[in-house]
Amino acid sequence: MQVRAMARGVRMSPHKAQLVVEAIRGRSVQEAVAFLETSPKAVSEVVLKVVKSALANASNNFNLNPERMVIVAATADKGSTLPRRMRPRARGQAGVIEKKTTHICVIVSNEHEARLSGYRRRPA
Repeated sequence: MQVRAMARGVRMSPHKAQLVVEAIRGRSVQEAVAFLETSPKAVSEVVLKVVKSALANASNNFNLNPERMVIVAATADKGSTLPRRMRPRARGQAGVIEKKTTHICVIVSNEHEARLSGYRRRPA
């Protein structure tokens, strides 16, 4: 059974979040948690919260064993952009500052079902 958790509107660039999310995709949950706890990236704290939320959803809502879970899919998609700000630039021009947001989604599944379902890491 697949269980998911989402964090929407995270104030982080989607590109920065994708780097961390791609590193945990396809790993077991223990490996992913260990990686996220030691990662120096700022977004790893948010992704760790989402992974733990997916584990809590699996154990509380569906009575699944959280130790045998595998991350079958993890995405960091572009969210809405907060209102633009302007910054003075050379020759009287204005530079645009965009405040980007990200939607992070993590899907975990049983180890046995993850192998049967055909989910794999995306090729680099």
